Amino acid sequence: MEFIKLAIDFVLHMNKYLDMIIQSTGNLTYLILFFVIFIETGLVVTPFLPGDSLLFAAGTFAGMGSLNIWILFFSLATAAILGDTANYWIGHKLGDRVFDMNSRLIKREYLEKTQAFYEKHGGKTIFLARFIPIIRTFAPFIAGVGKMRYGYFITYNFVGGVVWTALMLFAGYFFGTQKFVQDNFSIVIIAIIVISVLPAVIEWLRNRKAPLPPVKQLSDE
Repeated sequence: MEFIKLAIDFVLHMNKYLDMIIQSTGNLTYLILFFVIFIETGLVVTPFLPGDSLLFAAGTFAGMGSLNIWILFFSLATAAILGDTANYWIGHKLGDRVFDMNSRLIKREYLEKTQAFYEKHGGKTIFLARFIPIIRTFAPFIAGVGKMRYGYFITYNFVGGVVWTALMLFAGYFFGTQKFVQDNFSIVIIAIIVISVLPAVIEWLRNRKAPLPPVKQLSDE
């Protein structure tokens, strides 16, 4: 419980903590950010880590001159792509038996919601999920479980990773240095999180009474 409180505090005061990290670690900040983005997208048990908000905050500090925007872009886009790739192969290795696991770390409801999202959007889920917290972490995992063809998966993975990283980073770079944003940084971060989650909430409300489809091999549509 204490860890969750610390995680929430970190997200809401990310500008303060990221500033401390930059001041204390210097260029190692790039490696720390790479690691966080990689495990946020690459490990199905870490969907709670910041993604959108962290990229926005990093872009903000780049706009202030504390970080290099191009190093951030290339390193974090790479982290996002490699993270999804690792997640895909973990799901591919475990297969359908993940739905029979009784694990506190891998919530069945998240797996089922992500599977339902796939049923509606097909392979484009890999791209669309980049912009939806939690589903972003579970989408490549379910693609692996469903044995989506890897050549098809990596195309959406690459495009989604580059577009997601660019949008969030450069939004922070261009807008994060505005006085209103800096004076209300916590509110802006909350707004980013709410906007990111909203499509998933709407989709869940629309489909909460619909029966979930059985697990099957994912199509490449």
